[in-house]
Amino acid sequence: MAPPLGNDVHTIRSEHRHSRRSVLAGLTAAGVLGAAGCTRVASASGIKGGDLLDRLRAQGVVRLGIAGEIPFGYIDRNGHLTGEAPELAKVIFKRLGVDRVQPVPTEFGSLIPGLNSQQFDVVAAGMYVNPERCQQVIFADPDYQMLDSFIVRKGNPKGLHSYRDVVAKKARFATGTGYAEIQYAVEAGYKESDILIVPDQVAGLNAVEAGRVDVFAGTALTAREVVKKSAKAEATKPFAPLVKGKPHVDGGAFAFRPTETKLRDAFNVELRKLRQSGELFRILRPFGFTKAELTDLTAKELCGG
Repeated sequence: MAPPLGNDVHTIRSEHRHSRRSVLAGLTAAGVLGAAGCTRVASASGIKGGDLLDRLRAQGVVRLGIAGEIPFGYIDRNGHLTGEAPELAKVIFKRLGVDRVQPVPTEFGSLIPGLNSQQFDVVAAGMYVNPERCQQVIFADPDYQMLDSFIVRKGNPKGLHSYRDVVAKKARFATGTGYAEIQYAVEAGYKESDILIVPDQVAGLNAVEAGRVDVFAGTALTAREVVKKSAKAEATKPFAPLVKGKPHVDGGAFAFRPTETKLRDAFNVELRKLRQSGELFRILRPFGFTKAELTDLTAKELCGG
């Protein structure tokens, strides 16, 4: 079973706008860099590819930037670090010779600025890979892919199955702070100023149950998990939002500083081994992931390269 969705986590992550979860406020920060998979920038240490992996092996611990979102990366009610990304990090970094992981909780919008200011070593928050983010960090290949889903009243009385349905039926629409779903709705023709923005998927469920909105949009995984105990709401069938008129599938991955290509490449090698052996799915499955969320997408594809 996936961990229960609720308010026991220390922080609930704000998802991103323009894709899973938008371009962060840190876009204008110093150092706009090239796309993941293509960027090759000399590290501050002067070592080609960076020396972070060697330093992590020497100190025996890697600091993970997380944003408190179930099921991607959070502190549970017992104070333990968990989630699909931290659990995957524990396995991969162990294989890379780094025995311990240390969480550094922050708001989602602070993850990329925090990474690039060296507050932590890697972003382990299931972050969507998109071209805007690829100008600021380099990504490992995605460890999962994700479609969207709606939270609606039982029986889906308005028949909402896509963002175009939301527009056509003039449904009252909500999504989360900074969620990718904001842009998907706007692209379908929904007026951004009419969108109700709530903190997270739990608040979205509450808004639907209370009748304040007709629909809340989020990832398929979080939608299906949050409605499990609801007597008033359900999740719609997952679907791909349209981006520039074409169905779009998002992929979430670990992010690294642009100088640390050696660490990113070593991480990718171990990730591929886990995918091929089936162990990747065994790590993700307890957090509600299904085989439909496994992917062969690459960071290069999602970065637009």
